[in-house]
Amino acid sequence: MPFGHDMVHSLAVVVDLVNTSPSTGGEDRLTDLQELGDFVERWQISGIGELGAADLSQVRALREAFHRVFTVSDHATTATWLNALLSETRITPRLTEHDGHPLHVHYFAPDASLHEHLSADLGVALAHLLVENEWERLRTCSAPDCDNVFFDESRNRSRVYCDSRTCGNRMHVAAYRARRRV
Repeated sequence: MPFGHDMVHSLAVVVDLVNTSPSTGGEDRLTDLQELGDFVERWQISGIGELGAADLSQVRALREAFHRVFTVSDHATTATWLNALLSETRITPRLTEHDGHPLHVHYFAPDASLHEHLSADLGVALAHLLVENEWERLRTCSAPDCDNVFFDESRNRSRVYCDSRTCGNRMHVAAYRARRRV
């Protein structure tokens, strides 16, 4: 199934958001307003005013909710959790073009907070993945020392590492060295 630009972007944002959490085995990369601002800028999240402490705490809580969604194995529980997330937003779908991006759909209300913006857009992208029976594309890295999550865009759904340059390369080198020792 080909995914549109806005869905791929939203899935990349939710993956990056979840991977900022210490729950994925690394350090917390969303500890202050500067890091939150960097996240907003990196992903070109539009329509966000000045960020405050409330934004940081709300986004950190949302990050953990999305992490829980990534770890659920049955669709019924996933649907329940996504419905709970989406019920807390004012979803107002509208077509938009901005910042050089092609026409795409925004789901958040025009005056939404960062938390609401992310809940709506990212929650809807995850809901579409579930409805299209593509949920298995959301994965946790297979490297034993990495708990990062990722979205597998490969045609045959064969990706197993969050990053082929780091985790994938490290695991391939380890396997090669183990074979050479035998």
